[in-house]
Parts: sequence; structure tokens; C-alpha cells
Amino acid sequence: MMNSKVHRRTVDLSAYPDLVVIYLGMRVNAFSGLKTLFGFGPKIAASVTAMPEGLLLHENFMFSVFPPHVGMRQYWRDFESLESWARSEPHRGWWQQFLRNSGGTGFWHEAYFMRGGMEAVYDDMVDATGFLHFAPVQEARGPMFSARGRAQRQGKPAGPLPVSENDLYG
Repeated sequence: MMNSKVHRRTVDLSAYPDLVVIYLGMRVNAFSGLKTLFGFGPKIAASVTAMPEGLLLHENFMFSVFPPHVGMRQYWRDFESLESWARSEPHRGWWQQFLRNSGGTGFWHEAYFMRGGMEAVYDDMVDATGFLHFAPVQEARGPMFSARGRAQRQGKPAGPLPVSENDLYG
């Protein structure tokens, strides 16, 4: 067997100073969650095909087969593009529906910012994933309710939250 040197490459990200990488996942917590999980697949595929403004790349992957836990990684030009999409249709409707009833699933996301900082949220996750394994856990309330607050982003939000904290908790 002949050894060869590893072909190493890198990328120049200077054209993306505000890049955001976000990992998202949905885990089936109950048998009924299979319907929820499979119902979201075509919706997400259609939204990605529509290429929302600022979405640079979308990749799907699987964390586990049992229990089913699938995910995606998305690269966004900047936080404002991601936030604008998340606060508009169809995402707004999906999020409203999910927060009313998680349909036997758990959902999470973790976002990483080129200029520094990270933020995450975990909804109905019955097992720890990501930051939940090592970071102190707190309720997603007050400034921690929205991604903008968790990321300590200044400026005006790109539209109203899909569901306000008051609507969710009363």
C-alpha cells in the first residue's frame, strides 16, 4: 500500500463577515412524533427549494435511527436574514403550531456567529443534546425567550415573534 500526503484545503470566509451557522434537530419522543417528523420533511424541503434571502446552504443529516433524531445545518449570510425568515411564513406558522403542541417530538437549535457568540433553545427535548450536556440550563423566558435576546443582538427585530412569551405562558 502506497502512502500519500493528505490533500488539505481551507476556505476564505472574508466575504461572509456576519456568517451564521445554525444546527437544528427534531427528535421523536413518542410514537405519534413519527407523524410530526415526517410531516415536516416536505415542508422544510419546499422552503429550502424556495431559497430564502440570505440562505447560503442547507444540509440534512441523521443523529440517530432509534429514537429517530434528524437534523440540518444551515449557513446564513447574516443574523438579520435568518431572523427575517424565522419571523415570516412559512416558518412563523410552523413555530406557532409546534409551540401549541410539539406532536410527540422535541426540537432544538444551536446558532454560531462568525463575529462571536452562540445561542440555543431546546423545546420538549427529553434527552440532553449539545450544550445541554455541559452548560447550566435555564428557562427560555424574558431576554432568553428569543434568539435575538439569547445572542445579545442589538437593533430592531425583523418583525414580530411568531409567538410572544405572554401568548405562550399567559
